[in-house]
Amino acid sequence: MRITVVGDVLLDVDINGAATRLSPDAPVPVVDVADVRRRAGGAGLVATVLAQDGHSVSLVTALSNDDGASHLRRALSGVSVLAGVPLAPTPTKTRVRIGAHPMVRFDQGCAPAPVPASTGEMLAAIASAEAIVVADYGRGMTANTEIRSALADAVRRVPVVWDPHPAGSEPVAGVAVVTPNLIEAMTAANAAGLEPSTGAEEAGRYLLEKWGSGAVLVTRGEDGALLLSAGAAQGIPAPRTNVSDPCGAGDRLAGSLAVHLGFGLDLAQAAARAVEDASAFLAAGGAASLAVVTEAPDASPVVELKGLELVGAGDLDPEGVQLARAVRAAGGTVVATGGCFDLLHAGHARTLAAARSMGNCLIVCLNSDESVRRLKGAHRPIVSVEDRAELLLALECVDAVVVFDEDTPEACLTELQPDIWVKGGDYTPEELPEARVMAGWGGRCVTVPFHPARSTSGLAAALAKVS
Repeated sequence: MRITVVGDVLLDVDINGAATRLSPDAPVPVVDVADVRRRAGGAGLVATVLAQDGHSVSLVTALSNDDGASHLRRALSGVSVLAGVPLAPTPTKTRVRIGAHPMVRFDQGCAPAPVPASTGEMLAAIASAEAIVVADYGRGMTANTEIRSALADAVRRVPVVWDPHPAGSEPVAGVAVVTPNLIEAMTAANAAGLEPSTGAEEAGRYLLEKWGSGAVLVTRGEDGALLLSAGAAQGIPAPRTNVSDPCGAGDRLAGSLAVHLGFGLDLAQAAARAVEDASAFLAAGGAASLAVVTEAPDASPVVELKGLELVGAGDLDPEGVQLARAVRAAGGTVVATGGCFDLLHAGHARTLAAARSMGNCLIVCLNSDESVRRLKGAHRPIVSVEDRAELLLALECVDAVVVFDEDTPEACLTELQPDIWVKGGDYTPEELPEARVMAGWGGRCVTVPFHPARSTSGLAAALAKVS
């Protein structure tokens, strides 16, 4: 799906370490830094998550030209960033954690910003989207009159989900759903003169009338959400989840809601699926799981690994395992995909590129020649395993290839333990046979669009006719 995210981006920085002593200068803990992780926040987080789901994502925002913006661009890998003229420094929120416990947060560049400019490309991305998410973080993007006019036109064509902010602009009339959290809804209602004891439903109905939206979805943390539309109110429970950090739940929910509405689900179904997606996102680590480790303990950048040795059939590449372990140890995300890859074609290239954009390395699990023969018949493979591996490693998006001799990659996955397993197809991730194995270490499965006109079988049949 072509999705456009409109809103303000932030840079989130996590400094993680241990504290075993007090400073001699003052009675404060000394933090021995283990790593520094940076990730896109605000609208950038929404865009990053949607891109990792395999969608084509354009981000309409404003970016400065400072060091923080350079980190943001790296974190937004896989997202088409359409930025207005920089008018303010990059807002940066730096959290210091000792183990799992947050100790202090520093905010830089978070003062009110002037309304950023827009470009023709930004407006075109809104006009061509199949679904739109507005992630307003109160820094002026949604106050731009041209942006608002483009959004007002879009609400008549596609689902628009608006995640509001107390310091932001009011949603344009006619958006499909506005998603305030409970505190935001109650605060807005109380500011309008409603009693402090006003409940979530009454506050939501006030906002529904005030904003002129199709619905209001009031999110309530572990209690799920309350969906309000004309004449109806429906509570949506959230699955029970152990959550260490709720950061990013609202962003995940708004993005998922737009996707499900774009795919044609009705409002209640889309809202229920979005609440489930937000819970699963938190269970998998939340926003922190998307962080890019930019400094290791020695303050050296994490190197990009490429071109690992090919192994013999049935013998898992120890260097592939080492790559997975190194990326995980540095706090990165290991992505894996698999298949025969007999006669590489454009469908393969798209799947591999999409997979690589979801993490910090991509490892391809490749069926051996014997494995391909058992699965495809005696006439396959057309290309030997050595040549197939060499072609895969020639692609910039592939970091390592490992060969397995079994009919399925389960043993290979168990050894690699990737964070994400990617396959092309028109089924849900839960239907993948690898889902059970991945769940064993908290990994997840992701599917990317299947391209039916591009297949090895089709190419082989065409070659047979030519010969």
